[in-house]
Amino acid sequence: MKRPDAPPPLLLSRPLAVVDIPPRGRDIKVEASAGERDRIAAAFELAGLEQLTGAFHLRAAGEGARLEGEVEAQIRQICVVSLEPFDTRLSEKVDLRFVPEPRSGQAFAPPAGEITISLEEEDPPEPIVDGKIDLGAVMLEFLALGIDPYPRKPGVELGYGNVDEEKTPSPFAALAGYGAKAPDKK
Repeated sequence: MKRPDAPPPLLLSRPLAVVDIPPRGRDIKVEASAGERDRIAAAFELAGLEQLTGAFHLRAAGEGARLEGEVEAQIRQICVVSLEPFDTRLSEKVDLRFVPEPRSGQAFAPPAGEITISLEEEDPPEPIVDGKIDLGAVMLEFLALGIDPYPRKPGVELGYGNVDEEKTPSPFAALAGYGAKAPDKK
């Protein structure tokens, strides 16, 4: 029996120690295995996941690191209109900063007062956990961001058709002309 407070199983994990980053950075390619893809497809409620890869450049940036690259996937989804399966190719750009977690005894304090979010500002940095960056977790995050929650197969329309052709005659159609024209008096 699974404990309710147990962490979820890792679907894709590729931890990389920050101390292993060379001074000029490092190019890294990550590919999910067939078994991992099956578990990810089930967890993300996809009809299939044929390919999931990440191509990254990781470099040191001050006390932290910067990760740039791209996550690509070939997914199979079910169309919300026709209920037919179809394949989609996803490509998500990655540009993240990582900083060390607060030292032991230092708690993370959220900013006090009102928080302002701007699309022009850079996102806050991600934490480096136990001196490592998990590239698998990054890939899953960007896969989730790229999946359309209401997928529609290309070329499928909602099926409203031509409203005029499908109109059924009103029971009052026979009365439509009544009273419009006064009868001729002879």
